[in-house]
Amino acid sequence: MTMQNTPLLMSRIVGRGAMLDPDIEVVTMVTGGTHRQTLKETWDRANQLAHGLKDMGITIGDRVASFMWNNYRHLELYQGVPSMGAVLHTLNIRLPPADLEYIINHAQDKVIFIDEDLLPLLEPLKGKIPCVEKIIICRYGDGGESSFENQDDYENLIANRAVVYNWPEIDETSPMGLCYTSGTTGKPKGVMYTNRSTYLHTLALSLTDSVNLSALDSVCDIVPMFHAMGWGLPFNASMLGCKQVMPHRFMVPDAFLQLMQEEEVTISAGVPTIWQGVRVALEADPNKYDISKITRLTCGGAAPPLSLIRWYWDNYSIEMIQGWGMTETNPLGTLSRKVAKRSHLNISEDKQFENIAKAGLTMPGLEAEIFDEQWNPLPHDGETIGELCIRGPWIASSYYNDPQPDKFHDGWLVTGDVAKIDPEQYIIISDRSKDLIKSGGEWISSVDLENHIVAIEGVLQAAVVAQPHPTWGERPVALIVLEPGAEVSKETVLEHCSTMFAKWQLPDDVLSVDSIPLTSTGKIDKKVIRAKLDNDGYQLPGLRG
Repeated sequence: MTMQNTPLLMSRIVGRGAMLDPDIEVVTMVTGGTHRQTLKETWDRANQLAHGLKDMGITIGDRVASFMWNNYRHLELYQGVPSMGAVLHTLNIRLPPADLEYIINHAQDKVIFIDEDLLPLLEPLKGKIPCVEKIIICRYGDGGESSFENQDDYENLIANRAVVYNWPEIDETSPMGLCYTSGTTGKPKGVMYTNRSTYLHTLALSLTDSVNLSALDSVCDIVPMFHAMGWGLPFNASMLGCKQVMPHRFMVPDAFLQLMQEEEVTISAGVPTIWQGVRVALEADPNKYDISKITRLTCGGAAPPLSLIRWYWDNYSIEMIQGWGMTETNPLGTLSRKVAKRSHLNISEDKQFENIAKAGLTMPGLEAEIFDEQWNPLPHDGETIGELCIRGPWIASSYYNDPQPDKFHDGWLVTGDVAKIDPEQYIIISDRSKDLIKSGGEWISSVDLENHIVAIEGVLQAAVVAQPHPTWGERPVALIVLEPGAEVSKETVLEHCSTMFAKWQLPDDVLSVDSIPLTSTGKIDKKVIRAKLDNDGYQLPGLRG
């Protein structure tokens, strides 16, 4: 061996920004204004937090849960908990009590950190989570009480403790983070991230052809820090020394836009529904906010419509970077940017946007492939559809204490997405395998229909699901949410779709609804939609026979 074999530990990189740019700020929106502290203060407090947890009895490998918004204390947990060798388990605050009870007990969380306004959501679990030894309450002046017996205040926990902690030298494959899938099918499944996987993911996120984050950026991470570790951006920004801007509980477009203007945000991250809402706010009053500093928005969780990508570019010269991934991929798997590949420097702007609308190119270090039902690799011709699988150093190889052999095959993660790969190696997601519509023996992509429908002026959101049909097996049905004052008829939708799709692929019905149900991570919840349709909750004309 000619090179040093230094273990890839998060404790070696998450404090780097505080060392190099100690005075850069972490800004959190709170009631009545903003809370501000420097990167150095944040890192000092993360060290104090580690001391407090150690004195509480937390040791290497113990699970420490957070039930929190995006804020400075949550960032301190992100830095301190993994660095001390414990495991940060980010609990999804939007899950129902039954799922939370299962997840906390399955993970065997020893302590839960919770923002005070979220305390009522935890109350139904009193007496049902015996593994939890203490509740730590984070107060911001919003009120909120807890009936849990053993509780403490966050500031009391870290007060008067040393600002230097001797981070342990542990194996790089030691766990550092735990996230559970949203449980759209069956029980939620845990994915245990390691120091090595997250270290490498953090480096990859900084690449120029990736998100291209640098110390010069002001980052507003709107994607919740409980969703796949905030897509890794809190670690990335901490390593580089970026200014970090956090909305806390103020999850509305006007709050985001105010922060973006006041804190000169250059990059932000969120799901498509977030950017649709921000677009509506900007269109309502184009002169209200100055967002001229923003150069790029990252978008994941679901594919953003091409019309939305173009709107931000045409109106604000903001590049929307689409990413594809999942909890099991730590989470970044692919990225697609408005950057011409070296061999295609002269391609048109329309072609570039067409590429952005694809899931993108695999990150360096990862491999992706599509397979048929016999696990034969399929051609990358942009036409052949197969089961998308992925592997690499930050891809899950199993679920935490929950064998699921059908999700893993010969070293590959079986993603559950059906996709095609074109000759330029762009991955194009056709659908989730469970959301494909099989009509008369032929497949129809609900995602393709949704993205085409959303391009209609006046349509804010669209969802397409299968409904049973006595002759064809399944037929597509579309739900649309309209912008205020807009009028879009069924005939308009069908005529628009007929320019792209064959007649047999068109929806049998188009229903205008007030809202489309979303999962806890902001994706369209097709399971709920199908259940409502089955129960005539949308007053659908009968398709079943």
